[in-house]
Amino acid sequence: MYPSDLLLTITADMGGWELFKNSLWPMIQGGIKYTIPLTLISFTLGLFLALITAIMRLSNRIYFTFPARVFVSAIRGTPLLVQLFIIFFGLGSIGLTIDPFPSAIIAFSLNVGAYASEIIRASILSVPKGQWEASHTIGMSYGQALKRIILPQATRVSIPPLSNTFISLVKDTSLASLILVTELFRKAQEIAARTYDFMLLYIEAAILYWVLCFFLSIIQDRIENRLERHIAR
Repeated sequence: MYPSDLLLTITADMGGWELFKNSLWPMIQGGIKYTIPLTLISFTLGLFLALITAIMRLSNRIYFTFPARVFVSAIRGTPLLVQLFIIFFGLGSIGLTIDPFPSAIIAFSLNVGAYASEIIRASILSVPKGQWEASHTIGMSYGQALKRIILPQATRVSIPPLSNTFISLVKDTSLASLILVTELFRKAQEIAARTYDFMLLYIEAAILYWVLCFFLSIIQDRIENRLERHIAR
């Protein structure tokens, strides 16, 4: 038994406030070690997948558009929890065992990739067609125009909804507790199982999620305000 776990067991009967204080650091540790890395890694991989999927969706060739459409439809049309269970339990049952943390990364990355791809696609389509025409006029290829002209403009449009996706992902990581990833909410569950004070500990976990998302919202607002300065009115 870890020292922090022993301390929680001893102080379980000392009152709600003592339990709140002694359970705070283990939950924060779970957030630092698992919740935040899981969010950052999954969002980064998912964003890369989303960009590829969005470009495939915009293609005129069916062998690009069809797989992209099927991928987006399948991921958006099934619950994230089911996807987690398929990757962790389902693949394990057929001999392809993946550890809990990588399983969560795969599931969350696929989910972000599907949803964010539609955001990126819509952002690219929002760029006036005249920008494409001007790029081709000065001799740019499709790839050059996309990289140098279109994507920088689409980025400004996509940042607000992508930021919301990132904040939602922070909360969605709590589902990883169901496949044994010891992130923030899993820590709350483990402590509650020993102390039987479920209400207090789950409220404490909710507060920690709220505080984290609150600070992320502040960062989001600052990024959006900075981008507003570069948009012509």
